Amino acid sequence: MEAGQRESTESWSAVLRDLKKRGLNTPCLVIGDGHLGIWGALTNVYPGAQEQRCWNHRLVNVLDRVPKKHQPEAKALLRGLMYADTQAAATERKQGFQKWCRKHGCAGAGELLDEDWERLVTYYRFPLEHWKHLRTTNPVESPFAAVRLRTSAAKRYKKVENATAVLWKTLLLVEGHFRKLNAPELLTDVAAGAVYQDGARMKKDPLLPKMVAA
Repeated sequence: MEAGQRESTESWSAVLRDLKKRGLNTPCLVIGDGHLGIWGALTNVYPGAQEQRCWNHRLVNVLDRVPKKHQPEAKALLRGLMYADTQAAATERKQGFQKWCRKHGCAGAGELLDEDWERLVTYYRFPLEHWKHLRTTNPVESPFAAVRLRTSAAKRYKKVENATAVLWKTLLLVEGHFRKLNAPELLTDVAAGAVYQDGARMKKDPLLPKMVAA
């Protein structure tokens, strides 16, 4: 935890440089929301890290551009897109959603998916068992709900150090209730650079010039 003035590239770069100095190797994947600072910082400090855009944040952005009367239908279509079994299916459903948007006079909503599409589908290159954890920043957002509850009650702190200490202690307590990662045994393969396609591990076939499903 580190206090910062804003979520700029400079601020995030300082955080990542500190982590790197303390021994953190290049992360296999970084999940973030819409703030551009984290992506710029990764380019500066960990250019080899893969990037996943939070689907929940993007869905909220898209729905904001859909007329209220059509939002329930749009939300259902978007969730179907988000949970597609393969990247190809997700792309096909995205095109279908964009067609739906044009039909209902909100083309801008569908076009918003194109802005960060490559980051939205990065999780397909990781184990299927981990997708639940990778699609969104919810694993981080949920613990911070307790933090927001505590800080809202306190209103304000006179010293940054005092606020940081309270937040740290709150997170230590919440940590005891963290949800465990599905299939943790696959982390070794991921860290070793195993290649996954649509959630399935690929292997090199000596008779073929390409990877095949293991």
